Amino acid sequence: MEITLKDLSYSYKGQSVAVDHLSLNIKDGTMLGLLGPSGCGKTTLLNLVSGLLTPDSGEVYFGKENVTLLPPEKRGIGYVFQNHALYPHMSVYDNIKYPLLALKDKTLTKEEMDRRIKEIASLVQIEKLLDKKPNELSGGEMQRAAIARALVKKPHILLLDEPLSSLDAYLRKQTAKEIRRIQQETGITTIFVTHDQREAMSISDEVAIMNKGSLVQIGKPEEVMGKPSSDFVREFLLVDN
Repeated sequence: MEITLKDLSYSYKGQSVAVDHLSLNIKDGTMLGLLGPSGCGKTTLLNLVSGLLTPDSGEVYFGKENVTLLPPEKRGIGYVFQNHALYPHMSVYDNIKYPLLALKDKTLTKEEMDRRIKEIASLVQIEKLLDKKPNELSGGEMQRAAIARALVKKPHILLLDEPLSSLDAYLRKQTAKEIRRIQQETGITTIFVTHDQREAMSISDEVAIMNKGSLVQIGKPEEVMGKPSSDFVREFLLVDN
């Protein structure tokens, strides 16, 4: 699903502008790495795309549909949060199943739910963990369970907000590769928010860099690294040229 953001702005009450007249187009099936320093508006932008926030001005389009005022549950979004947000009292199987129970479509039978859960578990390679509780999982396993839960509804768009921040360097690298594999196998349009430029550069089709609520550069990783558009981008990416 193509995502188009037109002149989006959003301010929190009593605070400075979080997103400032930002326009962006993300092609169908693309993995976009969204980079920028803390407080630059990355998570706010993700929440505007998801519908958790409504812009002060501007529009959000999924394909040709204007979804600016559409509630999150009607947008076909899968959202993976930084803290995983798995229910601790539920098994991995039941965590993945939970979004299916909330679907408006009541035509899914128990057998169809079970099949879909096992298909998603296989995709993210946690088939052997379905009976476990979250506290029995490693950080990487919890992350994959959270991704499975986000994908089980077959969303059009996947949003990942700093999903690897709690992992050590080795697990970050391995899980980032897994996220890229899953994204490519499903073909789902994905926005991946991270502070780690190397992480974003290694798995993204395109990277977008924000600063103070504005989009300052977007392009293929090699283009952005090779031709930073400003001193800010050069310094943020630690590019020598």
